[in-house]
Amino acid sequence: MTRGADVVMQTLAAHGIKNIFALSGNQIMPLFDASLDAGIRLFHTRHEAAAVYMAEGFAQLSRGLGVALVTAGAGLGNALGPLLTARASDSPVLLLSGDSPVGKDGQGAFQEMDQVALTQSLTKWSVRVTRAADLAEVIDKAVRLAQQGRPGPVHVSLPADVLLAAAEMAAIAPATLVEPTNTSVLRDWLDGAQRPIVVFGPSLNTTRQPGLAARLEHATGAPVVVMESPRGLNDPSLGAVAKVFAEADRVLLLGKPLDFTLQFGAAAPKAGWAVVNADPEELSRARRNCAERLTRSLEADPVDVARGLAFGSAADRDGDWLERVRSACAFRSDECGESSINSNSLCEKIHKLVEATPKAVLVCDGGEFGQWAQASVSAPRRIINGVSGAIGGGLCYAMAARAAHPEAAVIALMGDGTAGFHLAEFETAVRENLPFVAVIGNDLRWNAEHQIQLREFGSDRLHGCELSGARYDEVVTALGGFGAYVTDLDDVQGALREAIASGKPACINVIIDGLPAPKA
Repeated sequence: MTRGADVVMQTLAAHGIKNIFALSGNQIMPLFDASLDAGIRLFHTRHEAAAVYMAEGFAQLSRGLGVALVTAGAGLGNALGPLLTARASDSPVLLLSGDSPVGKDGQGAFQEMDQVALTQSLTKWSVRVTRAADLAEVIDKAVRLAQQGRPGPVHVSLPADVLLAAAEMAAIAPATLVEPTNTSVLRDWLDGAQRPIVVFGPSLNTTRQPGLAARLEHATGAPVVVMESPRGLNDPSLGAVAKVFAEADRVLLLGKPLDFTLQFGAAAPKAGWAVVNADPEELSRARRNCAERLTRSLEADPVDVARGLAFGSAADRDGDWLERVRSACAFRSDECGESSINSNSLCEKIHKLVEATPKAVLVCDGGEFGQWAQASVSAPRRIINGVSGAIGGGLCYAMAARAAHPEAAVIALMGDGTAGFHLAEFETAVRENLPFVAVIGNDLRWNAEHQIQLREFGSDRLHGCELSGARYDEVVTALGGFGAYVTDLDDVQGALREAIASGKPACINVIIDGLPAPKA
């Protein structure tokens, strides 16, 4: 008999899914069993949030779909947080969850709850399948919907009795070809500007769309800025761009919401704005925020539009505008404090090694140290914590990076506060053979909040943000990985090389003087 669970896994396999990030539980064990015959590998984590973060990181780096599988009850509850990040970062993630039996609805079954009510505000689509006959169609729709239009997470709830019921596979229809969007009107609009700026959202970043920003700049002469941080124009990786952004006379947003990160349109107060987004809600938001200054609004795939604009020759305009914006983005503060080993000097050392490392993938978590990492360290492929501002997924992204690119040298940078969220996942990395190097900039505190207290309340009101000198490196060694403890700046690169050479999941615990995030 073909079970509903078999249909779920076979439908995923028919869409090319080979990896699922999961944590086991009662209701989903039929899916674990069905994955064997479908040829799908399960990466088994220690926490449901880690499974979803891994799925999101895998989606970004594979430029495809990430699939997470969790059980009902607290299993689904633990998975909710990362949906916020996936939604804000435009990451296509399919979350599958076990559920109580349909046949016992309303009777108080084990872990009976309204799962759709929990997830629907965090996803593009959330649905509970109540008939085995519908499984193939629903899974097929979920896979497509996560990736179509504005990418994002979807959730499918799978009741235990539906997974065990007899079911049949259905043929997977081929994807329909979408006609390219006519970009001539937008191109004319851009060509009419003297100081235009194009802003890419997260789904158009260099990792997911390599080379696209450079091609568009070459074709239009308009500078392209990629925004994927909650700090918006104050993102340290964008240098001093805020100082020139206000001079723009036209701003084109491709897949980038017109929201708080752009000061609701006040960031370029005299500019005309144009917004291209596949999400009609984002177009409505742009109209509310910009009113009459919103001169163009197009519901379309921003990647398709960007590719369409990336042809032709640049218009004549203010000759040094492109270079001024590029120089502003490249600006970095040289303030680094008096300590010989601090957030800035540590990141400079790491950047030199990453720059010399073939096939490097960089992961930067959030927080004050994370801002230094995002500003000072770069690689052709990168994942950051994203527009949601949530922290803690860095270790999980690093594992996902290795799963997506087994040949890559993965370097993950995070603070000691961030590292604590999913430290146990080092055991997952060892068990699943997903080596990476985590560098912890350890200032023994939650530095972002410490800086807020210092700035807003004074040094005599500092409290509640201290952390211990815990030996995270020794924890990782005990879990089967490689650990190093560094207190001297000159030892950083040697420890990094040794960690990479170990071939194990590694933790380099570096004691630093934590600095406030860099500012232009």
